[in-house]
Amino acid sequence: MTGPPEPRPGHEPPGGLFDQWREVGPGVLVRRHRVLDLNVTLVLGEERALVVDTHAHAGHAQALVSAIREVTGLPWVVVLTHSHFDHCFGNAVFASEQPGVEIWGHAGCRDRLERDGGQQRGLTAAWLREHGRVDDARAVLDVEIVLPDRTFISGTRLALGGRSVVVHHPGRGHTDHDAVVHVDDAGVSIVGDLVEEGAPPAFEDAYPLEWPITLTGLLPRLGAVVVPGHGDVVDRGFVAGQRDDLAAVAGAARRLSSQADEAELTRVAARLPVGRRAGLDALRRSMALRAPRQG
Repeated sequence: MTGPPEPRPGHEPPGGLFDQWREVGPGVLVRRHRVLDLNVTLVLGEERALVVDTHAHAGHAQALVSAIREVTGLPWVVVLTHSHFDHCFGNAVFASEQPGVEIWGHAGCRDRLERDGGQQRGLTAAWLREHGRVDDARAVLDVEIVLPDRTFISGTRLALGGRSVVVHHPGRGHTDHDAVVHVDDAGVSIVGDLVEEGAPPAFEDAYPLEWPITLTGLLPRLGAVVVPGHGDVVDRGFVAGQRDDLAAVAGAARRLSSQADEAELTRVAARLPVGRRAGLDALRRSMALRAPRQG
């Protein structure tokens, strides 16, 4: 378990459209939040709506519920892209607002939240306090961690009435349990933190050697519109470019000696296209993953 991501730089969307719904495909709306530059996606069917990710704590989630209700009164089903706090710590609010709600996630997402959710909650609250966000820290400490009650391994299809979406796990990348949602009839793919816009990819829980391979396999399946976990909506070309950056990171990690010290990691990281800080995280993570397990 690692700590939460570092604060993201400010990055204004087109027209300054933070905290507003933006339709990116027929019946597919994205709400880009100023807090953490986080995207939540709403997919409208005839019988129910799909909510992709639930935000970082109950206060944010309650505001999100209100925003959804301004758009639709349909019952919802939830899909989590992964287990990091900013994408799933609002689960309890969605479960309370709609008893019996289906919350879907990869089996690894459920396992990670069950095993490490409490630790993540404490680390996140400490990080928020350190950055002067005392109210958010208290709100995170109050979070009830609600696990996905529906899980999948490779993928599943969810019917919304008049349309369906495909949820699948393309391989290890940002985590070992990333979920991607394809709304094929709208040409939209929602990829979570497998893709980052406006900030470098986050490597704390990542699989740097596998991440570019996962994106290479994912590219042919992507719609024309791609919704990343954070930042502005992008396209396949952006994803291909980020895949190339990640491939450069993976190549550098493979070339490192198993005896490489921190000075060597810092020197190599400074030349990586993701930037020195993210590159250093990636190289450290790669070294940790290939270190022999103790015991």
